[in-house]
Amino acid sequence: MGEPSAAVNRMPVRYREVAVSTVDFALTASGLRGHFVGREAYRRTGYVVVHGRGQDEVALLQVETVSRAPLFSPITGVELLAGPEEAVYVHAPDVDLGVPCQVGRAARQHAPGVRCVIVQGRYEHVSFILDPDPIRVRLAEVAPPYPAKLLDQARRVLEVAEDLPPIVLEPQIFDLLELAAARPAERYLFPCRGSGIAPEGIEVFYLDERPPRHDWVLVGCERSRQIHQHFYGDLPPSIEMCPRELVRPGPNPILTKCCDLEEGVVQDGMTTVVPWGASLNEVHAGLRRLVAEHRDRHA
Repeated sequence: MGEPSAAVNRMPVRYREVAVSTVDFALTASGLRGHFVGREAYRRTGYVVVHGRGQDEVALLQVETVSRAPLFSPITGVELLAGPEEAVYVHAPDVDLGVPCQVGRAARQHAPGVRCVIVQGRYEHVSFILDPDPIRVRLAEVAPPYPAKLLDQARRVLEVAEDLPPIVLEPQIFDLLELAAARPAERYLFPCRGSGIAPEGIEVFYLDERPPRHDWVLVGCERSRQIHQHFYGDLPPSIEMCPRELVRPGPNPILTKCCDLEEGVVQDGMTTVVPWGASLNEVHAGLRRLVAEHRDRHA
C-alpha cells in the first residue's frame, strides 16, 4: 500500500451532508453537471449519491451552491468524485455511519480495492468513503488473560469513536506461558493471580500475594522487579514480560502499555504507550495521539 496522503479516507463530516438522487441517463461528468447545475439543494447538502439506469450504476458528486444560509440554494458547481466504474453501493444495515472505523471496515469487507464505497447503513442513512486506506496499528500486549485486555479495549473504542479515522489493529500478543517455557524452571513467580496463569505441572507463585521466598524465576517487568526487591531484598532470575520492551519497531505505528506509566499517554517515536491499567478514555487518548503522530509524519 502506498504512502497515505491527505486525500485518503475522505468522508463527509456528517452523513446529513449526503443527498441521494436517481437519474435516467448515463452517469458522465458532463451529463451530471448539466442535470444538477441550477437545481436547488438543501443547505446542508455537500454531496450527492446518484443512481443511474443500471441496477448497480452509482456515482458520487460534490456540489457547491450560491449560499449555505437559506434553506435551499441553487447549485453552481458539480465535481464528479467517483463515476460508476470506480464506485460501489453497499447495504450494511449494522454499520453506524458516524463511526469512521465501522465505515472503513464495511468497505474492506464488502468492496475491497474499490476506490469509492457508498454505504447504506444503520437507520437507512447513506454515506461514503473515498480512497479508503486505514491506518494499520500494531497492538502489542501480553496474555493470558484472554481476551488480551488492551486489544479488547482498543476494539471497543474503535466501535464508537467518531473522532478517529479508519484504523486496522494488527495484534501482536506475547503469550506468558510461552515466555516462561523458553526458560525452564521448577518454580515461577508471576505478578498476580488475576491473570489466570498456571502452567501445568509447575509450581507457581504470585507476587501480589507476597509468598514466602523460594528459588523461582520471575516472569515480570521492571515494576515487578522493584516490588520483588522491596519484598525480599534481592532480584531473582527473571523473564521480561513488558510488551513495551518486547515489541520491536516496524513500519507501522505501535500501541502498547507499560506499568511504569501510571497515568496519561506517552509518545515514544512511533510507539504510543498507555498505562498498564488504562481506562477506555486513556486508550482513546492514546489512539488520538497515535493518529496525530502518524499524520505529522506523513504530512
